[in-house]
Amino acid sequence: MRCPFCSKEETKVIDSRLAADGYQIRRRRECTSCKERFTTFESAELFIPYIVKNNGNREPFDANKLRISLIKALEKRPVSADDQERAINQIIVQLRATGEREVPSKLVGTLAMNVLKELDKVAYIRFASVYLSFEDIDEFIKEIEQLKA
Repeated sequence: MRCPFCSKEETKVIDSRLAADGYQIRRRRECTSCKERFTTFESAELFIPYIVKNNGNREPFDANKLRISLIKALEKRPVSADDQERAINQIIVQLRATGEREVPSKLVGTLAMNVLKELDKVAYIRFASVYLSFEDIDEFIKEIEQLKA
């Protein structure tokens, strides 16, 4: 890697550590010419697939939309902001892991429901009631019964 100070190509790694919950590596480097030190971050170059909506439209994945949906479901629930962010990151990791360029929006909803089911049962039911478009109280009760089992 080129030195940002003198532009020579020879640098050596002095220290490497995990960063960003293990998704990046922080490397401390030293230029062999000018002896200046600098830090670099290395991460896998992965992309989040495009989302194919039910009407066939395609749009880029929007983590903020997912965040808003989960926060609404988790409103007034005893779940920390850190746990919420971990849940969002878990969904993003699962989307990247598909290796697909496009995924149906239904997959994002299913992943969100699975994460919420583990995180908070009430939030799961809230999300499911909107996502699954319950038509009547019987569908709602049926989902609660399945959750209990």
